[in-house]
Amino acid sequence: MQTDAVVAEVSKALERNGMTDNTLVIFTSDNGCSKAAGIPKLAEQGHLVSAHLRGSKADTWDGGHRIPFIVRWPGVVAPRSTNEQLICLTDLFATVSQIVNQPLPENSAEDSVSFLPALRGEKIVSTRNGVIHHSISGHFAYRQGNWKLALARASGGWSSPTEKEAANDAPKAQLYDMSTDPGETTNLYDERPEVVEKLLKLLQEDIERGRSTEGGESANDVDGIVLWKSEKAAKGKKKQK
Repeated sequence: MQTDAVVAEVSKALERNGMTDNTLVIFTSDNGCSKAAGIPKLAEQGHLVSAHLRGSKADTWDGGHRIPFIVRWPGVVAPRSTNEQLICLTDLFATVSQIVNQPLPENSAEDSVSFLPALRGEKIVSTRNGVIHHSISGHFAYRQGNWKLALARASGGWSSPTEKEAANDAPKAQLYDMSTDPGETTNLYDERPEVVEKLLKLLQEDIERGRSTEGGESANDVDGIVLWKSEKAAKGKKKQK
């Protein structure tokens, strides 16, 4: 209710000041719903916070990452149009820079790609191979096209099964075809090793270069990034025993 009210007030302010026709309005959010919201109780009321997606905030699954992205920009974005191209909120920086015709500062926004072409119904031009995901516990996932690789045995976050709850015979990672399985129910990790190898290589290259777009290498925020988080945790348990 609060969200609806705020959006309405912003729209009214634009109309009141004659700025509706030359203003880009974006409605989006930062991540999936938090469990603190009481997800089971919301479901009882008929509100499925993640819809058909698996998981919620903090997980590697798409219920924790896929978000609404609704745009109004008269004269540029066609009303009621949709677009299936993959974007990330990090792309807002490069997009706004292109809109105001200002180059990106050197060594900044290294993972940002302008989606301005998509707003115009055109194909995005990008040197980025895929989008890197991260769960609350540091588990990586990588999305390229319809494929998503998650380097976790389970949710990688707070949803059950967590990494500690994962079955003993669970594969070390997960691979999903998001075009046919958006709910991430059928793990193809063992069936499609060639896809796993390809995505894993691209992820490793991005980490090593400190960026996912073309350009000079950039420093990561931390040293010694752990790619296989669950494996390290398992080794640590064995040492303690």
